[in-house]
Amino acid sequence: MQRLSSGPLRFKDPRREAMLEPDEVSAILRLNELGWGSKRIARELGISRNTVKDYVAAGGWTPYRQPQRKKALDGQETWLKERLRQHHGNADVIRQELAAEKGIIVSLRTVERAVQRYRQELAAEARATVRFETPPGKQLQIDFGERLVEIGGSKVRAYLFVATLGYSRRHHVRAFRNERQESWFDGLESSFVKFGGVPEEVLFDNARALVVEHDAAMRTVVFNDKLTAFAKHWGFRPRACAPYRARTKGKTENGVGYVKRNAVAGRTFPSWEAFEAHLEAWTREIADLRQHGTTGEAPIERFRRAEAHALKPIAGRPPFQAARELIRRVQADCAVEIDGNAYSVPWRLIGETVRATIADGVVRIHHGIHEVAAHPICVGRRRRVVDPKHFEGLTGFKPSRAGELALSPVAPPSPTLLRPLGEYEAIVGGGF
Repeated sequence: MQRLSSGPLRFKDPRREAMLEPDEVSAILRLNELGWGSKRIARELGISRNTVKDYVAAGGWTPYRQPQRKKALDGQETWLKERLRQHHGNADVIRQELAAEKGIIVSLRTVERAVQRYRQELAAEARATVRFETPPGKQLQIDFGERLVEIGGSKVRAYLFVATLGYSRRHHVRAFRNERQESWFDGLESSFVKFGGVPEEVLFDNARALVVEHDAAMRTVVFNDKLTAFAKHWGFRPRACAPYRARTKGKTENGVGYVKRNAVAGRTFPSWEAFEAHLEAWTREIADLRQHGTTGEAPIERFRRAEAHALKPIAGRPPFQAARELIRRVQADCAVEIDGNAYSVPWRLIGETVRATIADGVVRIHHGIHEVAAHPICVGRRRRVVDPKHFEGLTGFKPSRAGELALSPVAPPSPTLLRPLGEYEAIVGGGF
């Protein structure tokens, strides 16, 4: 009989024995069927006797399989997954706890390989968003977006308030110079007026101006006292989305981006008033009339058909009158500083403590129970708002025509002009 060639070798097993081709294995089986013993077959084919026995026992050709070795982290899968979630994906902390708690000493790379599949699950979970549709009149989502806008030839930081009705996706947009609590309230009140009603709930992010504390683990939220009073006044339920989960407020998150990209980007405005007028016209002529990508309808049509009548009517309800109260000391220039601007008060109050209330676009300053000054809120910074009457009878001070206080180069007023207020009250028969 002609000796069969062993043919080219494809694999090597751990014992460095030949892994035969399928046709060679077929030759082994044929010879075995003819009654050849394993020793004779091995000698004829030039292979080991054990190889012949293995293939005869297997009944045919089988691919080589690497034997599975026991790994250091076998059986720790559940523990690793829990700790990866607990430590927000920090594999090095997991490596340290493996050594401390379980006595398993492995390299950082070993831990990273072991948790790789769980890390992918966490990443997918973080990206996942469950879309939900709110019924008409159920929810209003609000948020602020910050943008540099060219106004009057210079870059101005504008804070864009965007409110979005959950059902119709109708927007209300306002521009503010800050993101303080009164700006949130002004934006909300103007939303209620524009939409002609109040929704059941308002959803917002965990802004410091609105939320005192939000415990995600206990699911408890402590709202600002003034927000609670504001919500009670208008009859809605405040809701804060989960911390670091702003995607649960996706309608407004998308709305803020839409306003930045479509209404503001690349545009310049001659004045702040022109900027505000543009946002109002853009909302009315573009945002309200576009075909929404999710609903397939224009927001204004969807609003008129189903949501306008679902909102709770405001029924002539007055504004909440959100106001700030500040305590200030009158400086030597006869003014108090508020938000980077100076507002004049009667010169006799230099050194005294006064209370400033900011509401309805007006700064009102009180000393004791008496209102001693009232000024319109100044737009911008490093400006002065002056009432010339506050300097009557004071030597050395001259109000300029531009509404700024000009100091003449004469000596400052003598101490006799800065007597305690009680002496002046005794002379004129009243307080300032």
